[in-house]
Amino acid sequence: MKSKNLNKLVSFHVSSYLIVGILTVTNPSQIVVAKGGHFAIDKQHTRVQRLAQFSDDTQQERSQLVQIANTLFNQGDLTGAEENLRKLVKKYPDYPFGYYQLGNVLFRQGKKEDAIKEYETAIKKNSKYALAYNALGVVFASQQRWEQAVSVYQKALNINPNYGDALTNIAQALWEQGNRKEAIASLEKALNIFKSQDRQEKIRQIEQILKDLKAGDDPSIS
Repeated sequence: MKSKNLNKLVSFHVSSYLIVGILTVTNPSQIVVAKGGHFAIDKQHTRVQRLAQFSDDTQQERSQLVQIANTLFNQGDLTGAEENLRKLVKKYPDYPFGYYQLGNVLFRQGKKEDAIKEYETAIKKNSKYALAYNALGVVFASQQRWEQAVSVYQKALNINPNYGDALTNIAQALWEQGNRKEAIASLEKALNIFKSQDRQEKIRQIEQILKDLKAGDDPSIS
C-alpha cells in the first residue's frame, strides 16, 4: 500500500472543521438597588447593570452574525458567509473565533494563503486556540508542507493532548515524512480517545485506517 492511500483515508474536509457555535446569551442578573441614603451604591449598581446589558447585547449581536454566516455557508453561499464574518471581525477585532471561522470559509473557497492569515490572527488573539492550530495544520497539509503541518499540530496537542482530530491529522503528516511507527502510535491514541468519547464514526474510520496500514506494511510504501 502506498502512502497516498493514507492521504485518501485520512481525508480533510473543511466542513468537519467549520463548527459554528451559537453563543449563549444569558439575561443580566437582577440587581436590587438600595433606597434612600445610598446614592453612591445606586450609581455603582446602575453602572454594573449597564455593563451587563452591554455585554449581553454584544454577545447577542456576535451570535447573530455567526448564525447568518452559518446559514449562508450551509446554503453554499461562501461569499456571503465570508462577507458576514469580515463584518464580525471588523466590529469585534479581539474575537478569535471570528478569525477562525473566517479562515474556515476562506479555505473552503480555496483561498489557502488568506485562510492561513486568519488562523494566525486567531492564534495571536488567543495563543491557546488548539482548534486554530489544527486548522492551520490542515491547510499546510493540503499544500504538502508536512514539516509545518507537524509543527502546528504538535502545538495543538501541547494545548490539548487528548485532541483526537489533531492526533489523526498529525499521523498523516508523520506518515508522509516516513515516520510510520509514530504515525500508527498517534492513530492508536486517537482511537482510544474517540472510544472514550463514543464517537462511532471516527472509531470506524480510524480502525479501518489502522487495519489497512498494518496489513499493507511492505517495502512498496513510499
